[in-house]
Amino acid sequence: MPELSPISVAFLVFPNVTQLDLTGPAQILSRLGNTSVDLVWKTRDPVPTDSGFPLLPTKTFDEVGQADILCVPGGFGTVDVLQDDEAIGWVRSMGAGADWVTSVCTGALVLGAAGLLKGYEATTHWASHEQLTFFGATPVKRRIVLDRNRLTGGGVTSGIDFALALVARIRGEAHAKFVQLSVEYDPHPPFDSGAPEKADAETLERYWALVNKAAPGRVETVRAIARRRGFDT
Repeated sequence: MPELSPISVAFLVFPNVTQLDLTGPAQILSRLGNTSVDLVWKTRDPVPTDSGFPLLPTKTFDEVGQADILCVPGGFGTVDVLQDDEAIGWVRSMGAGADWVTSVCTGALVLGAAGLLKGYEATTHWASHEQLTFFGATPVKRRIVLDRNRLTGGGVTSGIDFALALVARIRGEAHAKFVQLSVEYDPHPPFDSGAPEKADAETLERYWALVNKAAPGRVETVRAIARRRGFDT
């Protein structure tokens, strides 16, 4: 069997990240073979997540100047990242040289703010879909959207699907199937409530109440950020 070419993966990790956006695809991509995976932030201090436990960055912005795969996860913390010039600058620089520019959930908005989705089709969490247009992207309502070397995943759990699709493109479908089997990814959810068109009205109302409490005025905030960054919204 020929030796696999090395692959480097850099995940942006930031305060109040949705950890499964990151850890799901990280688990899959780590099985590409001959692969290094780094979690990158301003310092190596523990970074709080939305799950109540921290993640530990492995490298800082200054220590990672390039990677084959850039992946930006999402979460309520993305609003702060969108306004963080240092973080956006690092994402922009990394995206310019990466073979694959990727995101999960609202990480797509960070790619957008860095100018990396202008003129591209993309997806994100269903509740933030319209916000992609603020950054010149074309929203597509699919779980995974591939446009040239931009690969974006929808909400949270789509990160596993997105990562398997990326493995197939890099190492081939046979290897991706092997990885899928190795993690026993064979989902059979106990409920059929994983998309807004499937959820009942009470569940949707409860979700929007959570969003409005955790991030009031989020849509207009993101729109204003896009305008400050020079996007015509």
